[in-house]
Amino acid sequence: MANASYTMTELMAYAAAREIENKKSIMVGTGLPIIAAMFAQKTHAPDILIIFEAGGIGPLIPALPISVGDSRTFYRAVSAYGMLDVMALAQAGYADYGFLGAAQIDPYGNINTTVIGDHARPRVRLPGSGGANDFGSLCHRTIIIMRQDKNKFKEKVDFVTTPGYLDGPGAREKAGLPLGTGPTRVITQLAVYGFDERTKRLKLRSLHPGVTVEEVQNNSSFEILLPEGEIPATPVPSEEELAILRSLDPARISI
Repeated sequence: MANASYTMTELMAYAAAREIENKKSIMVGTGLPIIAAMFAQKTHAPDILIIFEAGGIGPLIPALPISVGDSRTFYRAVSAYGMLDVMALAQAGYADYGFLGAAQIDPYGNINTTVIGDHARPRVRLPGSGGANDFGSLCHRTIIIMRQDKNKFKEKVDFVTTPGYLDGPGAREKAGLPLGTGPTRVITQLAVYGFDERTKRLKLRSLHPGVTVEEVQNNSSFEILLPEGEIPATPVPSEEELAILRSLDPARISI
């Protein structure tokens, strides 16, 4: 039974979790990516291997960690490595998914988590890359969760922290990044997006309930590609699923 009492943040986490396949490895960033991975692990994907850049590999997370270096990211883990070892796993091709947040994104999925404004004299200094560049460069697929408005969906990001498809088809490979890698999904409070196979530009996949194409376009500074035919609605959580999702973050740190 669908539940209409969810928040948009909860729907974002739920929609992101649905993108995770069972028996895959996933490198997660702080916040909503962790919640989405925890939810997937407790529902449809119990055998995923969650990897944290600080070294926790395969934990059964008991409660929401406040960061990727929180001791809970090592709880009942398969192993406790260091950051160098984790990045080496990604470089060797063992990471199926990278799961990231972002402050800005452009049509090709390049994301910024470094600065707003000029790098030398920024208006806002953001947390920076952490493992985000490694995840987006080396994981087979990258999922991005972020809020959407014209200041965040930009024709050109203020700084490329993490590469998407750079400036179009073939650019990742030309830059030396592994063949066949790149962003596959972007989830916002309005919709779920993929990337056009030919142009590598952001493309709408589904609209959240009550959201229109006009709202999507009005909250982007670049044109978003549309699919042919009817645009599906994003599935929403059931009462049971929503209860599980909320149990992961009782203090409402992220949702």
